[in-house]
Amino acid sequence: MKRFICAPMATLSHEAFRRTVEKFGGCDEYFTEMINATSLATMGPFEKYYLLNGPVPEKIVWQLTGWDAESLAKAASIVCSYGGTGVDLNMGCSAPQIYKTGAGIAWMLKPLEETALAVRKVKNALDSYEKQTEKHMRLSVKCRLGPEDFTEKSLFDFTDMLVSEGVEAITLHARTIKEKYRGLPKYAYVQKLALRYKDKIPIFLNGEIKDKNSLAVAQNAAPDAEGFMIARAAARKPWIFDELKNIQNEGKRTADRMQVALDFIDNVVKFQPPEFHKTRIQRFFNYYCEQFSFGHYFQTRMLNYKSPEESILEVKDYFSKESGDRYLTY
Repeated sequence: MKRFICAPMATLSHEAFRRTVEKFGGCDEYFTEMINATSLATMGPFEKYYLLNGPVPEKIVWQLTGWDAESLAKAASIVCSYGGTGVDLNMGCSAPQIYKTGAGIAWMLKPLEETALAVRKVKNALDSYEKQTEKHMRLSVKCRLGPEDFTEKSLFDFTDMLVSEGVEAITLHARTIKEKYRGLPKYAYVQKLALRYKDKIPIFLNGEIKDKNSLAVAQNAAPDAEGFMIARAAARKPWIFDELKNIQNEGKRTADRMQVALDFIDNVVKFQPPEFHKTRIQRFFNYYCEQFSFGHYFQTRMLNYKSPEESILEVKDYFSKESGDRYLTY
């Protein structure tokens, strides 16, 4: 059985969102949103919210981002004590504000030994934690293909280094640093990695899976991938993992899309600080509203709300006008 993973998404992969997805049976693993290693090491006023691990702590994978090896290793030591299944190093984020600081995909552009040292230090931190607690924390890396002029050899040199340094799983978003979300990723490279490390470590595919048809395309292109990571589609349809795992059409299910929206807002208020409420609610509804009959209108209202209380009224108002949008059978 293939595994399904909820991707790390800035301002979205937090506890309120996980609770929304888990209500529909959830997935096999939940990656947290990127946790800045340097900020975590200083434990600022908001860091505790990034360390919330509900509702299923055993499914959590802590994703760390940072520009230096020492901070990443220290952050790995901190998150271990909050449980979960492992620690993931973000070596694929191509947002300029991330990689220009030396984090994200910048690790694929640095000298190989410099990146190897960072991986080694994090692995040592996880090994030290295991020695003290007898609790193993998996080390994984999420990456892209590399720069625009990447070659198969440069990609393999990078991933071979990861494996030699003790990385136990790799998720590949098979696009280059400048390729955006247009067209399909180069899934063939996922399959090449899966075959290269067959019986060594699992390889996961990330990118453009949004329904059963797109899942079939990805599976056909990379049949040896261990599983699939899903990002934005999980915000559009929090029930997507249930939909995709129900490959035998074992029975129809119904989602109350108004209640999903209201529960999400409630959980944001419960599990995020007031300073985060607006951005977290806006980010979710930016995607969630796309599925509705008058999605642009609904989206605009939810992006311009003034308070969580007002956002609740906007949700109720939309479904009172478009009652046919409330229930979805999938």
